[in-house]
Amino acid sequence: MAEVIFPGPAGRVEARYQPPAREGGPIALILHGHPKAGGSMQEPTSIMMFRLFAEFDFGVLRFNFRGIGRSQGVFDNGMGELSDAAQALDYIQGLNPNAEQCWVSGFSFGAWIGLQLLMRRPEIDGFLAVSPPANHYDLSFLAPCPSSGLVLYGTRDTVTNPQDMERAVSRIRTQKNIKVDAVAIEGADHFFRDTQGKTDQPLAELEARARSYLERRLSRDVEPQAKPSGRPSRRK
Repeated sequence: MAEVIFPGPAGRVEARYQPPAREGGPIALILHGHPKAGGSMQEPTSIMMFRLFAEFDFGVLRFNFRGIGRSQGVFDNGMGELSDAAQALDYIQGLNPNAEQCWVSGFSFGAWIGLQLLMRRPEIDGFLAVSPPANHYDLSFLAPCPSSGLVLYGTRDTVTNPQDMERAVSRIRTQKNIKVDAVAIEGADHFFRDTQGKTDQPLAELEARARSYLERRLSRDVEPQAKPSGRPSRRK
């Protein structure tokens, strides 16, 4: 893993990059939680996702949104952070122009940004959205959802209310050629802590569910699937 700095819309961006295990291997972008709530690329959930994708031989990039760590700029209520994410995706794609797949994974605020990026970048093949803040941000823009993916959340989450999350997912899980799965982690709060405030067990359960999903998705036949009209053909 290398420490990298690349130019972003608000100045330099601090990041960590793990190259893929082979030429043309898949790539993944990891997006952290809310900058105003202590979110950074060093948070446990973002580190876990980074390592998990690396175990599957992805080239992986995690970075600090503007104003966090050594990334320049100031918080921009989502619009600037979406531009940061788009620039980060451009950066990792530039390093891996022949990547066979492209994924995005985010936690909380980062999940919301990642889902918006998904709607704007048709080359994204899959996503992991961990605790997208359905109580604070409208997720109706996901209908129709352009790629299959997995939403994970805790049953004791007060930021991503489980009922609101299930309603949001139910609107997008039945589209042709697209399947959005949802998994609730029993007893976990928004930060994947249990009722005693410990993170070990809920985070381990989160990792196991995400790992199982990636194993299933990556073992499928990767022949190109028919995509909705108006979008390029991509692997499902």
